[in-house]
Formats: sequence, structure tokens, C-alpha cells
Amino acid sequence: MFALVDCNNFYASCERVFRPDLNGKPIVVLSNNDGCVIARSNEAKALGVPMGAPAFQYTDLFKKNNIHVFSSNFALYGDMSNRVMTILNEMAPEIEIYSIDEAFLRFTGSQNLNLQDIGQKIKNRVQKSTGIPVSVGFAPTKALAKVANKIAKKFPERTSGVYIIDNEEKRLKALKWLPVEDVWGIGRQHTKRLNKLGIKNAYEFSQLSDTWIKKNMSVLGLRLKKDLFGIPTLEIEDLKSKKSIATTRTFDKNYKDFEQIKERVVTFAVTCSEKLRKQKSQCNSILIFLHTNWHRKDLPQYIKNIVVKLPYPTNSAIELAKFAVIGLKKIFIQGYEYKKAGVIVIDFTPEEQEQMALFEKQDERHKKIMKTMDNLNDKFGNHKIKLAAQDLKRRWKMNQEKLSPRYTTKIDEIILIHC
Repeated sequence: MFALVDCNNFYASCERVFRPDLNGKPIVVLSNNDGCVIARSNEAKALGVPMGAPAFQYTDLFKKNNIHVFSSNFALYGDMSNRVMTILNEMAPEIEIYSIDEAFLRFTGSQNLNLQDIGQKIKNRVQKSTGIPVSVGFAPTKALAKVANKIAKKFPERTSGVYIIDNEEKRLKALKWLPVEDVWGIGRQHTKRLNKLGIKNAYEFSQLSDTWIKKNMSVLGLRLKKDLFGIPTLEIEDLKSKKSIATTRTFDKNYKDFEQIKERVVTFAVTCSEKLRKQKSQCNSILIFLHTNWHRKDLPQYIKNIVVKLPYPTNSAIELAKFAVIGLKKIFIQGYEYKKAGVIVIDFTPEEQEQMALFEKQDERHKKIMKTMDNLNDKFGNHKIKLAAQDLKRRWKMNQEKLSPRYTTKIDEIILIHC
């Protein structure tokens, strides 16, 4: 049997661990630069705050309903996630960390296990050890475990936060209850296509022919259908190196000047290069994107991206910055006010499997330079060593007017107890 353990309203729950006075009160968490709502407590959802809501448009609603607003505190959320996953790793023979707040567990010999009891033990231990509430769904496949988890979370009074799909009656009832847009792996475009066919729930999706699903949703859609039938096709995956690495930011204000944006893009490329070196990978392509502020309907809008194919694999900050600027020059148009940019490195190869090019190759001196930069930055912190194309005095500072303390990762921000 598979289990999906999902933290309830994770970002809001992290804030409540250190602010128990917020239990039962509406909370929203905002994206970078306090732009949009990326997380909501159940109380905030009930008050009509939609996911992705631009914060400036909902200021009055926040004040009127006394909604507590927080800037995203990813240092805190990442550390709390690590604590939860460490506990889960001790409670199951196999684990796949699926996201910052979700993990699949697999239990063998489940016919001899009391899954309800195991689920309650998982809930109780995570809650007691971290303060984070979780829901647990058990089923014979990963896709059905996702469905079971949704039921556990939707009906906590009836399920006590644990639900098990262990027979055909429960499976059919669950699939007929679940809207097709909430099926794991079915996104917006597939939902639109399915709705046009009259498909409204997971059960109706599972009744589609294999031929139609494979043609319109590829082999992954076919695997999903089999998983919903209770035939395991999606296995526990080992933690692997990332297949792409992105560094993107919403700017603190609109930028018109190419040099300002160039400095940001170079910094993003440098950050990507650091992450590549940490996982001992090199990239063969780099994507650069740029777009205006889509909330400003009074301004002309522009969005563009470009993929630059590299002449050789590299993880050198110097070379990635050079290629990123080449791409930026091709998509930048004077006259627009830009609000966001990003760099994504893709098409990885391992460092030790470097393939030599006939006419061009990476400058071998860069390997020693990068190693020295990494060592110095690790030792002194705050990226003391930078490329000349970066602003040597600038530290990337987002608008985070409502940022909570980093209670668990910053010694001078730990919680104070007054006795």
C-alpha cells in the first residue's frame, strides 16, 4: 500500500507553530515581493480569498476581515519541511519526497498492518514533534493515495485525518466524488478538453478508452488511468538530481534600463551555476525570459523567452553569465517597463562525463576559479565574491514588509520566552 502524507495548509501552519494565537484565524501568505497570494488557511478560503489574488487588490478585504498577512518565509518553511520529512523517513521503509509539503510512503505486507493505526501514529508524531498538522491517505496506488488524502483532508471530522481506499466500493465512490480537475496530473488544458467531452469526475475519466487517452494525453495519461483502476504503474522514485534549475525574481519596481536588467540576469545565471556545481552537473542549454507587469493594464505588455544552445556543457558562472546576456540582448525591447526576469538552465550532463567539442570547449581555468569562489563564499557568506558584471554593493532584497522571524534558521531570530 502507498500512503500520501500531506501537510495541511503548510505555509500557514508553519506561521502558527510559533504564533499559536493565530490558530483558527484567517492567514494568507504572499509571493516574492509581496505580490500575490500563494497560500491560504481554511478560514481565509472561506472568506473568499482566491489563490493567486494580487495582494494590492485585496487590501480592503484583508483589513475588513482581520486576515493576517505574511510575506513568504522560505527559510522557515524549508527547515520545517525538512523536519517533517526526517520524521516520515523514520516511519516507513520507502519514501519519495514529492514536494515541500508532501511525501509518498510505501508499506509492504500491508495485509498484516493496521493502516488506520499507522496513519494516526504518523499524524500524532509529526504534530507532536513539529506542530504541523498532516492528513494521510492510503491506497494500492499513488494516484489513489492522492485521492484518499483529499478525502481525509476534506472530511476531518469523519476520517480523523486518515482515509484508506482498500476495496472496490471505496475506490468507485471516491472516483465519482472527485472532480476531474482535481485528479493528480490533469492540468487546465486537459480539464478543458475533458469537460468538452462531458467528463466531470475521475470515474468518468477512468472509463475513457486507452486509445483516446494515449493519443491525447500520452503514455503518462494511460499510466494515470491504470493507477486509478488500482493497477500500480507509478512507483516510488528515488531522490534524483534536478533536471532543470531556475532562478527567477519579480523586481521591486518596473525597470526600463537594459543595464539594470542585465545585472539581474547575470546574478540569476551565477546562482544557477552554483546550484549546478552543488549537484555536480553541467548544462547544455540556458533559457532566459523577460516580461512586463501584467497587473498594470495601463501599460503595454510584453513577454518573451529564448533558449540559447551552448557550444559545450558548462557550470561556469562566467560562461553562463555570458550566454545569458547574449540571450537577453535578443529578447530585450526598449520602451517597455519590465517587472520580472529569470534564467533556467536545462539539458544536464554529469561533470565527470564531459564530452569534448571539436572546435570549442570550456576554459579549464574556470574550474579552479569556480571552486575558489565557492569555497570563499561558503566561508564568508553573503556572496562576497562576485563577477564584475554584478553589482558589488547590491544584495537582492525583496519587498517583504510582513516577514515573520526565521525562528529555526537564524540564531538572532529565535523565539523569545519571557519568564
